[in-house]
Amino acid sequence: QLQLVESGGGLVQPGGSLRLSCAASGSIFRIRTMGWYRQAPGKQRELVAAITRGGRTNYTNSVKGRFTISRDNAKNTVYLQMNSLKAEDTAVYYCNADHLSSDYTPMFYWGQGTQVTVSS
Repeated sequence: QLQLVESGGGLVQPGGSLRLSCAASGSIFRIRTMGWYRQAPGKQRELVAAITRGGRTNYTNSVKGRFTISRDNAKNTVYLQMNSLKAEDTAVYYCNADHLSSDYTPMFYWGQGTQVTVSS
């Protein structure tokens, strides 16, 4: 079992910045890709950014050049630096981890979500 705990959400004005963190704990064998998703009211959950264990990244088009995903494998933690925030970035942000157990069983885990609100 893996637990993911997010932090860093909050209220910020348009143009501002926030940094989200997600720390994994529990029976960790190997965490492969980690990512951030978001879900706005009335919309489907969407991938924001993802990062492989080796550091390869992928971003949805709407956040390219504004958001940066990174991770610390030693701390089993993934970060999302969000700059130049816009009202349309308002959503609940969820951390996701693709974990491989010791018997090589893959499992996806989700955090509880953290609210990001961009408003003046």
